Amino acid sequence: MRVLNIHGVNDVRLDPVAPPVPGSKDVVVKIKACGICGSDLSYIKVGGIHRKPDGVTPIGHEAAGEVIMVGKAVSGVAVGQRVIINPMMTPSYIGSGGPEGAFTEELLVRDARLGDSLLPIPEGLPYEIAALTEPLAVAMHGVNRSQARPGDKVVVFGCGPIGLGMVLWLVDRGITDVVALDLSPERLERARALGARAVINPAQEDVRTRLLELHGSARIFSREAVGTDAYIDAAGAPNLLSDVVRMAKFQSRMVVTAAYMKPVPLDLGAMLTTEMTITTAVGYPTEMPDVIAALPRLRDKAAPLISHRFPFGQVIEALGVAGTPASAKVMIDFEEGVAV
Repeated sequence: MRVLNIHGVNDVRLDPVAPPVPGSKDVVVKIKACGICGSDLSYIKVGGIHRKPDGVTPIGHEAAGEVIMVGKAVSGVAVGQRVIINPMMTPSYIGSGGPEGAFTEELLVRDARLGDSLLPIPEGLPYEIAALTEPLAVAMHGVNRSQARPGDKVVVFGCGPIGLGMVLWLVDRGITDVVALDLSPERLERARALGARAVINPAQEDVRTRLLELHGSARIFSREAVGTDAYIDAAGAPNLLSDVVRMAKFQSRMVVTAAYMKPVPLDLGAMLTTEMTITTAVGYPTEMPDVIAALPRLRDKAAPLISHRFPFGQVIEALGVAGTPASAKVMIDFEEGVAV
């Protein structure tokens, strides 16, 4: 067997490893598909997380597969069952600093619980679509935190896999006025295909001017504000928060889902006059079952989120592709597959 490990800063290797042996409360899942996440790339850049000296960080957490071994104390789970792994509900938080990562042929899921750390895949849903559940749950949680509803005017900053997932959920909820921003023409085209009313490339257009055209204007005392109701940050640009505060209308909302590695300035004076709300969203506390329930219906809309497919043996090459602006979700196929 092999597992993808981070050994140091920008040092990631496909290492040999012995097959896992489950305890009485554990199961082993034969991985069929696993997506590359932006956090995987971030962990590689910083040399891993919770990594002991001379140790490694196994990565991969967007996984779906088939149960091949079940501990005696595990109830409701059977060999042959098709499952999605919820890493947030695993004791080791699979792929984020614990002893297991899902970029491996056979994954040990400790203290496995059906409906919690293991979620059944709906009949007929392909493994690669099922593996989109985790990132789509992140996106749904961000949309939930925005409290966006039909009739709202919403802006999504960043059209990577999470931002595109947000566009998908917003449109699916009947929100027809979604504007998406990104620097990549390919990602903007994906957002438009998902139903965004308009797209903006900040390198080519003035964002405030364009949003005034699209969402209209509002007044705050003597200042003209943009008519957007909700902003969702899936980009993490350093000046983004301050720019939004300066153009936001009265009691507008902003959700930060991007990971900021350094402090950013915030104009509290401007924010005071708007009474706007800024909050954050991380992970998916309750959203995974809702995503799974919706995926059979949204299968054809979700499938184009996958921009590239690689067999597991080419996962190092796939990581490089995942770091390029032209990519969306890069999927690793553990069955016979060819790079696409």
